[in-house]
Amino acid sequence: MKTKQNFLKGIFSENPVFVLMLGMCPVLAITTSIMNALGMGVAFTIVLIMSNVIISLIRKLIPNEVRIPAYIVVIATLVTIVDMLMHAFTFSIYESLGIFIPLIVVNCVVLGRAEAFASKNNVFASFIDALGMGIGYTLAITILSAIREFFGAGTLLGYDVTPLNLIQPATIFIIAPGAFITLGLLLGGINALKNARTKSAEVKE
Repeated sequence: MKTKQNFLKGIFSENPVFVLMLGMCPVLAITTSIMNALGMGVAFTIVLIMSNVIISLIRKLIPNEVRIPAYIVVIATLVTIVDMLMHAFTFSIYESLGIFIPLIVVNCVVLGRAEAFASKNNVFASFIDALGMGIGYTLAITILSAIREFFGAGTLLGYDVTPLNLIQPATIFIIAPGAFITLGLLLGGINALKNARTKSAEVKE
């Protein structure tokens, strides 16, 4: 697979959130603000990149029978390090994300990339795969959180963006039902665009 395609697939054709719909629990829970989404996105991307690189490096040394436990040990170690660094340097975001930072250990995107890609490819390809997936995940949850924060609190990045109170916040967007509604509308819009492009391509042919 070419490097460009390997990178872009995580952002578009195999986006973890909008296409594969993996790891949805933290996606729905922490996307109440852009800062939460960026914090989770950065933590997730760092863990994903490092786990892919390390597993790619040691893939030939791991017996096939214990590969999944070995992957989990690598991922858990990296998550622990990231958790401690966030606790030390970004405490406000650490408090907001709470249990969802340690739960990166069981995020099926991270373990899935280790099993499906890093264990079968070289270090550079594994790095590019993880980078694309991490950026795709971060973009998706940032878009979702921006919509929820704007309509639910009338802010973006904590700043009031509704001059003269022209838009009254709708609290539903920053509670659980709002997460499902917003995600559903986004997925509906994305699928409608895909269908329109497919039909357009068929007409041209």
